[in-house]
Amino acid sequence: MSKSHKPRSGSMQVWPRVRSKKIYSTIKSWVKSDSQNIIGFAGYKAGMTHIFEKSISPRTENLNVFTAVTIIECPPLKPLSLRFYKKTPYGFSVISQIFSKNLDKELGRKINLSKKEAKNEIPKEYDHIRLVVYTQPKLTKIGKKKPEIFELPLNGDLEFAKSLLEKDIKVSDILKAGEYVDTHSITKGKGFQGPVKRFGISLKSHKSEKKRRSPGNLGAFTPRKTDWRVPQHGQHGYHKRTDYNKLVSHIGSDPKEINQMGGIKQYGELKNDYVLIKGSVSGPAKRLIMLTKNIRGKKTLNAPEIISVSQSSKQ
Repeated sequence: MSKSHKPRSGSMQVWPRVRSKKIYSTIKSWVKSDSQNIIGFAGYKAGMTHIFEKSISPRTENLNVFTAVTIIECPPLKPLSLRFYKKTPYGFSVISQIFSKNLDKELGRKINLSKKEAKNEIPKEYDHIRLVVYTQPKLTKIGKKKPEIFELPLNGDLEFAKSLLEKDIKVSDILKAGEYVDTHSITKGKGFQGPVKRFGISLKSHKSEKKRRSPGNLGAFTPRKTDWRVPQHGQHGYHKRTDYNKLVSHIGSDPKEINQMGGIKQYGELKNDYVLIKGSVSGPAKRLIMLTKNIRGKKTLNAPEIISVSQSSKQ
């Protein structure tokens, strides 16, 4: 009799399966570059649509292909401050900070704004600079005013960093069509779930004792502990996840070219610049998506020629 084989249920590619601390992703690793620029951007996920474009693949060259894309609305980011870091035996530490002079009043919903003017001091010695920026959700239709604040590393000298303090940062200044980016986001939360939904294990036979939606056993008798690989109940969704090498199909500045009839489902109409990312991006509508330069170094392609974009209603 042949021996049956079934691979384990549930992917072990991503771990741990715990709730994220923030509703937007924090990034620990950034790509290093010699060019003078900012390494990332952020936008709000609006939804998905499909486009017809001329294929850039050698197999289907010059053919019109159907491609699913994710729409990310990207209102301009506003600079908050420049942070100067110094390396210490316990890691990098902030030694000084220069604040922007033009801050929005909505920023007071997130942090305490001092009425006194902060002292702008540039240290004589520092190891690297980071730009602190905040989003402008008030420019969108997602019904939110409280901004998000995060850091973006810089490639460039001090004069370049200081020039960024007094101007808005647009997505077209950082990204371009045909470029590969990494997307960092928090997935859709599904709460406390059992192992059948969480790991995809099969239901036990109706003849089995006790539970039906649980694993058959929790592992070997020795050692006397439950291994972390055993599928069990717990948090499902609302995890921090990163997708590598997502193609930027198009960057547009006219929302009329992308708005769908009746508005995008669960989002509404776009009012700002937008980015079309090939394929899906994790997270629900209205969630902040972090876009960074690809850390795995996939080469930039020629921007695909878009023939048409679907604006039909998805309601």
